[in-house]
Amino acid sequence: MTRIAIIGGHGKVALHLSTLLTEEGHSVTSIIRNPDHAADVAATGATPSVLDVENSTTAAIAGCLEGHDAVVWSAGAGGGNPERTYAVDRDAAIRSMDAAAEAGVGRYVMVSYLGAGRDHGVPADHSFFAYAEAKAAADEYLRGTRLAWTILGPGALTDKPGTGHIDVAPVLGVGRETSRSNTASVVAAVLDLPETAGRTIEFRDGTLPIAAALEPQP
Repeated sequence: MTRIAIIGGHGKVALHLSTLLTEEGHSVTSIIRNPDHAADVAATGATPSVLDVENSTTAAIAGCLEGHDAVVWSAGAGGGNPERTYAVDRDAAIRSMDAAAEAGVGRYVMVSYLGAGRDHGVPADHSFFAYAEAKAAADEYLRGTRLAWTILGPGALTDKPGTGHIDVAPVLGVGRETSRSNTASVVAAVLDLPETAGRTIEFRDGTLPIAAALEPQP
C-alpha cells in the first residue's frame, strides 16, 4: 500500500482520483481548504486534512506531507483573480514542492494543462494570462528540483465519462477535450509507473489505452 497526498482534494479531478486510488488499496490523504468539504472527500475513501496551502508556510505543508510516499498537486485558485492565481497556482505550488522535499516525499505529480510553458502564447490582456504564467513558473520550478516529478498536461477538461483511452502529445488546437475521469486515471497510472518520472506528458481523450499511451515513445 502506498500513502498518497492530494493537494486540492475537493476538486473534480481529485475526487475521481481519490476514489480510484482507495479502490486500488492505497491510503489517500486529501488536503482541502474548506472543512465543509470533508464529508465529500471522506465519501471517496480518502482521509480529509484541512490546510489552507495558499496561506501556509513550507514547514506547515511539510508537516502535512510527512509519512507519505507521493504527492499530487491538483489545486487551483479557479481563475478570476490574478493576485490569488499567482498566490495559489505559482507560489503555494512551489512551496508544496519544497515541502515535499523537506518531508522526504520523493514522488511528485503535477496536474498542469496542455500547452503550459513560457511560450504559452496567451496575450497579457487575456483572462487566462495569470494562470498560464503561474503554471509555467511552477512547472519550470518543479523540473529544477530533485523530486521524482511528472508533469501532466490534460486538454480542456470536461465532465464526460472516462473512456480509459487517450492520445499523448496531441496537436494544439485540435480536439483538446479531456474528461476529468480520464485525467484522474492518468494520474493514478503514472503513480504506479516510476519510469514516468522526469517526463512531461500532454494528452487528450483519444484512442489508446492509458497504459499503452504512457509507454515511452521511441
